[in-house]
Amino acid sequence: DAYLRRHRPRGQAAPGAERAVSEPIEFVARDGYPLAGTLFRPAEPNGRAVLVNSAVGVKQQFYSSFAADLAERGFLVLTYDYRGIGASRREPLRRMTTRIRDWARLDAPAALDRLEETARGAKLLAVCHSFGGNGLGIVPGIERYGAALFVGVQSGYWRHWRGAGRAGMWLLTHALLPAVSRTLGYFPARLFGQGEDLPAGVAIEWASWCRDPRYAAGVVGDAGYRAFSAPIRSYWIADDGYAPRPATEALLELYPAAAKELKPVEPSEHGNTRIGHFGFFRERFRDTLWRDAADWLSSH
Repeated sequence: DAYLRRHRPRGQAAPGAERAVSEPIEFVARDGYPLAGTLFRPAEPNGRAVLVNSAVGVKQQFYSSFAADLAERGFLVLTYDYRGIGASRREPLRRMTTRIRDWARLDAPAALDRLEETARGAKLLAVCHSFGGNGLGIVPGIERYGAALFVGVQSGYWRHWRGAGRAGMWLLTHALLPAVSRTLGYFPARLFGQGEDLPAGVAIEWASWCRDPRYAAGVVGDAGYRAFSAPIRSYWIADDGYAPRPATEALLELYPAAAKELKPVEPSEHGNTRIGHFGFFRERFRDTLWRDAADWLSSH
């Protein structure tokens, strides 16, 4: 597979890496909506399967190199697009009535179902980026996970930011997201350099979560957050303006039954290169952050 040949780790290749393959798949959400994903199959399985749950407005391809690297290390991996995003965008956004809770309650559990069907008894693990983790507590069936690895996962409550960041979050969540979405019938995130355009209902409901001190748990309910008991490692990136430390810590507090580990990442320890909200999944961290993440996943 070209992806895996191009993204093989530096140094010694994983056993069987030459034969690792990826394949596009389709499956249906819990309500029958068609979704697109990609399976990354290892040549020598290690008994673990990973579902990559994306950030808001981020296409699955963004995680492909990371997923391919995990496959070379023995993990079966599934990436996918939420409805309205990337290859799961089946209709004009203005026609969609999707809310952000639909991504969590209908799309994410169907992806986990598909992974479980394919994995044939493997231990199920989650890699969650931003929304993928902060909405995890409202996903049905998450008790099937053996562990969850968070990257840039935060409570979106606007008061967790400071200074200009707080003012910006207030403006975004109280005015910009709801007003623009209602006016245009969708939110033009690409116009603002913020990923893929969003269905209006996604942006409007997301803004309402960010106005609640307990984020999604306060709006939709916290039963899933309270019940989740698998280990969580949460990478907090020091230069991540989208996930300041108070927001990251507040989100972890919503999972009281889980064994939680906050893992700080300082850019100064990685050559003073910018990492931010998205850099963790860049190839330059293959032998550092990716290896660390894979080792943690392998231990659970």
